Amino acid sequence: MTPDIVSGVSQPPPRRPRKRSATRSVTLSDVAAAAGVSAQTVSRVVRDPLSVADETRARVQAALTATGYVPNLAASNLASNRSRTVAALVPQINASVFADTVHAFSTALAAHGYQIFVGTTDYRPEHEEEVLRSFLGRRPDGLLMVGTRHTPGTLTLLRAAGVPVVETWGWSRDPVDLLVGFSNAAAAAAMVGHLVERGRRRITFAGRHTSGDPRAAERLDGYTGAVRDLLGGEARTVDAGPEPVTMDTGVALLDLALERYPDSDALMFSSDVFAAGALQACVRRGIDVPGRLAVAGFGDFELARHLVPALTTVAVPSARIGELGAELLLARMRGAAVDVPHRDVGHRVVAREST
Repeated sequence: MTPDIVSGVSQPPPRRPRKRSATRSVTLSDVAAAAGVSAQTVSRVVRDPLSVADETRARVQAALTATGYVPNLAASNLASNRSRTVAALVPQINASVFADTVHAFSTALAAHGYQIFVGTTDYRPEHEEEVLRSFLGRRPDGLLMVGTRHTPGTLTLLRAAGVPVVETWGWSRDPVDLLVGFSNAAAAAAMVGHLVERGRRRITFAGRHTSGDPRAAERLDGYTGAVRDLLGGEARTVDAGPEPVTMDTGVALLDLALERYPDSDALMFSSDVFAAGALQACVRRGIDVPGRLAVAGFGDFELARHLVPALTTVAVPSARIGELGAELLLARMRGAAVDVPHRDVGHRVVAREST
């Protein structure tokens, strides 16, 4: 190449700018070297922490923190055909009973390297189907569903998904796959039995009888059957309609019940939230509880035992539902057999001052 000539001086060709080297990302081998273990051991800690001895796991986790290593989950998922995620569909995340289940479920799975993503259905079966379809597009390794009644479209999706499914918070003779729950009808009937034992004969059921909440409908069925069998009477019910599950709605249900059935000697609510609102309204209005009116709830939320008077309710082991659900899903996701795929966690009446 002929050099340029300027004023009779030979000029060298211009230098090309030095190529900037990209910052090298931390690798699995870097973590292994920092921890003094093999890359395979690091991989096991990332994928399934509890499969590694405590001392070794602690060293690897310290090295992961020190090096700032973040595993490439997308590449790992493509290689293994596993996402290391589980989807959970619940009616509402702000209801403490479902939050307790999800928290326990997430904690149990996280110990084995799984993360969850949560969707809410707002008690709408058609929305449950939409959320499920969206989640399945993200290829979760397993599913947790609150409830045992689903649209035909949802059932088709669940059966075609090819992943283990655990249904919770209900009971069914024909579950999709795994089941961790209890009979809402039997739980409500047990509460009627308690109220009858306490001398109550005019028991009114108050709740939200929406078609999208089959568990509430099952509790209503349990109440109706128990009133018929134990008292030989007709059901007395008041419905909150589309109103939200709030304490304010509980006050409205109290007013409706006393207007429609003024001789009621017990009010049985489908949720502790409703019962708490009604109970505090009774205290403010000077209605003697339990002398004039017994009040009972469902769920055994934390506030139930702190109310004055303390609220009688049906306790359900919500956290245990999450733990058992995770246990069954983990076994199935690992290809292990499940000896008892359907677990009844039961229920119990917690008698307190309000009855």
